[in-house]
Formats: sequence, structure tokens, C-alpha cells
Amino acid sequence: MTDNEPRIMLLDTASLYFRAFFGMPDSITAPDGTQVNAVRGLVEFITRLLRDYAPTHVAACWDDDWRPAFRVEVIPSYKAHRVAAPTEPTDAAGPVVEDVPDALSPQVPIIAEVLAAVGITRVGAPGFEADDVIATLAERADGPVRIVTGDRDLFQLVDDARGIAVLYTAAKGVGRAELVDDAWLTSRYDIPPGTYGDFAALRGDPSDGLPGVKGIGERTAATLVREFGDLTAIRRAAADPDSPMRPGVRTKLFASADYLDLIPTVVNVRRDVPLPADLDLTVPAAPDDPAALAALATRWGLESSLARLVAVLGKGAA
Repeated sequence: MTDNEPRIMLLDTASLYFRAFFGMPDSITAPDGTQVNAVRGLVEFITRLLRDYAPTHVAACWDDDWRPAFRVEVIPSYKAHRVAAPTEPTDAAGPVVEDVPDALSPQVPIIAEVLAAVGITRVGAPGFEADDVIATLAERADGPVRIVTGDRDLFQLVDDARGIAVLYTAAKGVGRAELVDDAWLTSRYDIPPGTYGDFAALRGDPSDGLPGVKGIGERTAATLVREFGDLTAIRRAAADPDSPMRPGVRTKLFASADYLDLIPTVVNVRRDVPLPADLDLTVPAAPDDPAALAALATRWGLESSLARLVAVLGKGAA
């Protein structure tokens, strides 16, 4: 890496503000009593990330569609457990809404306003999740990439050869995020580099409503990708009577053939989201709209948090 090479940080924003909401005291309120713990927590997280990693470019990636139709159409259980129940019978025909805590929902627009005033680009796309936006930006990247998330789905993007790694916040938080690279994945799951998506498809993921292949758990899934390769190669080996695959595993794969036909569309992140070609992700040296930021700081009681964020802006370019 050269001094002039971009250092790109992609934030899984919802993952971070959910963590802030559940990790920060609900007593953090604005002068009018509105709960703002998610807002303040996210600001503090971003401040720490900019200070500790000094990226030159950053994107706050956004879920314009948290449960895209192209995934639900093939696996209806996808994130179904996170759908909010309609509050009235007439709501049943309306858009599908994520089950978000009542005190968090009003904070999301405030987060968007704060990001805009600071000058941190928020990137989403109709019909796509933040994961897909992150994958597309990582695919376009011309320098090392750090993806900040508590979501294991994004482990499939890890690629040492291209300098793409994940800062995984789920276990230890933003301050002690684990650097997930090829070696970490091999150590944790005993799988070869580049096979996490196939491994996850076999194992399933209850947090996303994905059942996996019935009877195949984490250890067997790891063995399959280690011995045979990706899903296509695994299924080819299952169909080959001369392959060394165990009969019981072969039977389980055959029984889940319909699931295996469909699951790549759901598990694999999209790397071709139609995003503008001229996105400016440069970390600003100063707030884009100081007056708006000052007004937001006063209204929501964020003066000290935002002052700390402003103080670290542009440090990565120095």
C-alpha cells in the first residue's frame, strides 16, 4: 500500500445503529426528552473508526430495502421472523415493515440528517440491502477495504488478494472489532478462503430465516467445502457414485435439492447494484453544512459527540 492509495471504509449502518441502540443507555435523551441513544452511539462509533483506522474514503451503506423481493420470492422464510405484525387489519395490504423498536424508528431520520450535515455519504439503492451496496462498492474499490459490520453474511467478501477484510463488531464491539481476513475464517470455521457463502448456504442461518440443508451442521458443511469446493462442485460430487462423499451426506443433499437450487440467489450478495458512477466517498476535512450540524447538535443534545467527530474529520488524508 502506498501513501496515496485510498483506504476505503464501508459501514453497515443499520448493524451499527442497532448495536448503539441496544448498547447505549435509553436515558440518553435530547433536551425535549426524545431518546437519541442510537444517534449518539453511531456518532461515537464513526468517530472511533475514523480515529483508529484513518480511512480516506467512507460510505454509510443503507438498507433501502431490508428484505428484497428477489430474495423473498425464492425463499419466503427469508427474514420473515423480523416482519412487523400489522397494527390494524387495513395495514395487512401495505408495505412489509421491519420490526424495529418504537424508540429506534424516530432516530433513523435524525441519523440520516446528521450524516448529511457532516458530509459522510449515505449510499443505498431501491430494491437492495446494504449488504449488496457494500459488495458493489467493494467490487469497485481501488484500494484496501474495511467493511464494518456485525453481520456474518459479509464474510463472503473477504479477499486477502484484493485487501478486503471485515471489522466484525458483533462479539467485542467497535472498539475491539475483530479483523476478519482469510486466516481468521480458516481458523474459526476451518474452511478455505472464498468459500464462506457456500458454507453458509449449507449450514443455514436462523437469524435470516434460512434453514440450510437438513441434517448438515457447521462441521459437516465445513468438511464439504474443504473436500469438494463450492456448491456446484459439492452437488456434482453428490451425483457421482464414485466420489468419496459419505452416503448419508449424499442423501441429505439430494433431499434438499430444491433448496440448493434456490439458495445462491438469497445467500450471495449482489455485486452489480446500479449505483452512481460519480459517488464521492472522500472523508470530508470539515462538515459539509456547519450551520445544519450546529442546529442538529443543539436540538438533539449532541454537542460534545459531534465536536469529537468534527475533530477527526480528514485525518486519514493527512
